[in-house]
Amino acid sequence: MAAIVECVPNFSEGRDRAVIAQIGDAVRAVSGATLLSVEPDKDYNRTVVTFVGLPEAVAEAAFRATQVAATRIDMQRHSGEHPRIGATDVVPFVPVSGVTMADCVALAKQYGRRVGEELKIPVYLYEEAATRPERRNLATVRKGEYEGLATKLQDPAWAPDFGPAVMNVRSGATVTGARFFLVAYNVNLRTNDQKVAQEIALRIRESGRVKKDAQGNPVLDAGGQKVNIPGTLKAVKAMGVLLEAHDIAQVSINLVNYTTTPPHVAFEEVKRQAATLGVEVTGSEIVGLTPLDALRMAGEFYAPGTRGDEALVATAIERLGLSHLERFDPHTKVIEYQLS
Repeated sequence: MAAIVECVPNFSEGRDRAVIAQIGDAVRAVSGATLLSVEPDKDYNRTVVTFVGLPEAVAEAAFRATQVAATRIDMQRHSGEHPRIGATDVVPFVPVSGVTMADCVALAKQYGRRVGEELKIPVYLYEEAATRPERRNLATVRKGEYEGLATKLQDPAWAPDFGPAVMNVRSGATVTGARFFLVAYNVNLRTNDQKVAQEIALRIRESGRVKKDAQGNPVLDAGGQKVNIPGTLKAVKAMGVLLEAHDIAQVSINLVNYTTTPPHVAFEEVKRQAATLGVEVTGSEIVGLTPLDALRMAGEFYAPGTRGDEALVATAIERLGLSHLERFDPHTKVIEYQLS
């Protein structure tokens, strides 16, 4: 079985086509790495790049793309809907075939050390590569975002894993690690009220929210700790955002383990929660790539007894409303089709 690793770096630029093209070209230039998709989002001001290949080639392509971002993206001028801590914001390595999670952890460390030493960018390790428990969660590492990074770097508890503990005002910091295949899945609402989307996100995400009393103060337990209300879905991260280009609110979801919570389960739960708030769900989208199995599961859920991948995928696209904002082409969005 061929050793294949996927890398899905997120860059804090979704509007300048020239910069985005240069990042893609940097990946294409590496022999042994295959660029699968480049997906910019103007509202998020963020681009998700997906490429696969031999482990060493993927690590090289990730570094070269980071070099481009370091020279072409100035975080001092960046604004967008999505949380971010740096120009090359997060760089996950994902085992596809013939490699282990441990192999991908080693790749993340190799990449992170090089970025820290050669580009002088602070680098944090997260998920399976995390060096301490509090750094496993990307949201925790990213807390405070770029604007709070200078203060964060002054805290010895947040010394970077690689690179200087000094603010790189142009590039910020980069987070890298190894993880299971993540599906970036967003559900569209028939409203432009971001607060509604955020309320739904708080209800469904695994981390939930802090319980509050009638005066809006956090409720404390007997030990003085804040009481948390868990969300309804496991292995899910979520937040509410506003897509100005479409004038709609969206529940932006990361399915960190799609076998635990697949897209159709998240979609139906958002529909259920939205209905209690008097809002309709109009469709959804997948950012980047998805495993074929995630769509198979949706097709089987909505049309039990359906046979054949083509029919199952077609059902999933229709029932999840995956072409609501932009046409969903399975030949470019399903990783197995890209690799065949």
